[in-house]
Amino acid sequence: MKGRVMLSLAGTLLGLGALPVVITNSWGQSSGAPQVQQVAYKVVDGDKVDNNTLLGWKTWRALACERCHGAKQEGLVGPSLIDAFKTLDKNEFHRTVFGGRVDKGMPDFSSSSMMQKNWENLYAYLKGRSDGKIKPGDLQAIDTK
Repeated sequence: MKGRVMLSLAGTLLGLGALPVVITNSWGQSSGAPQVQQVAYKVVDGDKVDNNTLLGWKTWRALACERCHGAKQEGLVGPSLIDAFKTLDKNEFHRTVFGGRVDKGMPDFSSSSMMQKNWENLYAYLKGRSDGKIKPGDLQAIDTK
């Protein structure tokens, strides 16, 4: 029973995608499960971001995601991504953008070369917004003078 509780708790934490987690058995031995890595984004003053996160924001803008999710990602006809990214992990995000949820109005972006190149950057941007670290609105590179 103790092992099941630990596995359930570890599974919950893995689903959150926020903390590095190693699943261990009741004897403290690692199960060999991969660690969950934190999303890499850098932010200064809320509107200056690293180059990859900036590419994620540019992808957001170019693909006009705000038409459904709102300019501040708080939802419109599509759901709030601020709320969704509290629990959405990279794998589920990937499945959603490359498979869509057509029954709910979410298009499949698998044919978009921009999305193919920048989906992880977009995830980082949206995670930064959800974490409250990146402000809504226009962004610029950290190293811009």
